[in-house]
Amino acid sequence: MKLNRKILSCLLAAAISLSVLTAGCSSTTTQETTSKAPDATTAATTTAASSETTSGTTAAKEQVTLKMEEFSSSGGNEDTLAAMIAAFEIQYPYIKVDLQTFGYADYFTQLQTKVSGGNASDIFELNYENFVAYASAGALYNLKDMIASTGTDLSGFYPTALKAFQFNGDQYAIPDSFSNVVLIYNKDLFDKAGVAYPTDDWTWDDITVAGKAIRALGDDIYGFERTIQFTEFYKACAQNGGSLISADGKTFTIDTPENIKALTGMIDWVNGSNIMPTEAQLSGMSNWDLFESGRLGMIVNGTWSFTPFAETCDFNWDISVEPGNTQKATHFFSNAYAISSECKHPEEALLLSQFLAGSKEATTLRVAASWELPPVSYDDVISAYLKQDKPSNRQAVYDSLEYLITPPVVKQNSELQDIITSYLDLAITGSLSVEDALAQCQAECVTKITLG
Repeated sequence: MKLNRKILSCLLAAAISLSVLTAGCSSTTTQETTSKAPDATTAATTTAASSETTSGTTAAKEQVTLKMEEFSSSGGNEDTLAAMIAAFEIQYPYIKVDLQTFGYADYFTQLQTKVSGGNASDIFELNYENFVAYASAGALYNLKDMIASTGTDLSGFYPTALKAFQFNGDQYAIPDSFSNVVLIYNKDLFDKAGVAYPTDDWTWDDITVAGKAIRALGDDIYGFERTIQFTEFYKACAQNGGSLISADGKTFTIDTPENIKALTGMIDWVNGSNIMPTEAQLSGMSNWDLFESGRLGMIVNGTWSFTPFAETCDFNWDISVEPGNTQKATHFFSNAYAISSECKHPEEALLLSQFLAGSKEATTLRVAASWELPPVSYDDVISAYLKQDKPSNRQAVYDSLEYLITPPVVKQNSELQDIITSYLDLAITGSLSVEDALAQCQAECVTKITLG
């Protein structure tokens, strides 16, 4: 696909959304990170694992330097990524990596400018939500033929993660991490309310019953929180058997009875039973802060919250699979390494992408750092993750993989989210009925958003 810079610039400007879909990637600091050697233990391990590949034949290859940009290590995992890159450079001493890390808030703005101007790095990280805009504009290298010709083995990757970064049936990026969402609950509040802990077969009705019991513990204690926004609404629709866009991707289905019921139930948790706090009741606190304060019984949140909660919550807590209604559905968030369509060393870039995303060395480092989840199904890597302390029921993370759904993504992704969010707000405040809000939302999306 030929890269049209004028079209690319327009597409990316319309598609880039700075809403933080992956918590922990919201740093606004831009920094340059140079790959450095891992600690002595890691270095010894990776050197031993790599000894067979540092032969004279490999060392004799022409030296290559790959420029790489990413965002997901920003804010705490820079050293982990540096250790991964150091392990890669041990295995492939003829390849050097020139790494630059940006905070999430800055990342896509600068990336859009560089790609549109022909100054993209050889490899750059993309999240699922922005992937389609870059792939459709011809900014990414089509990996299909190169994967076949080089014999690149992707069999250890989760199929869902690989498929998320396919465009028109071809692979355009290698997933480097994924995260999903679970129900996190305060066991101490459940004990005080005399309510049994959540199980994986809970439904919205169980949430409501438990939430009311916990809400009754005090005026400033709340039972449940899942923010009414685009990312929660599309999932709630799926949990009730609905969707925002038809399965063939050609028709909006925003105002269906299933979606009306889903939004009505979400709003009732706020304005009816009040097991979810209103904005006024939050008084500027985030739902995350409310949970950490010990005043929230249940929160729907991602695997990225485990380490912060383990460090800050002075009460007992655990997780379960998120409840659905007519069916279960859980978020699938993923990031991937994409190769620029103008990369001069694509085979080496593919080697780096596959190593950082799927090698035993790199994924072991990722799990040890509790840095999201590697998109691979290695038994020993999964076992190491499950053995980590807090939460004790980490198996729920993997049980949730059975119910993964991806958000609807279109080229006008940012505009679509803005339209839907505006009508959700009107329904929450009562400015429009749920039926009218979704009907008007449907009409505006049909008029302004191009599908297919």
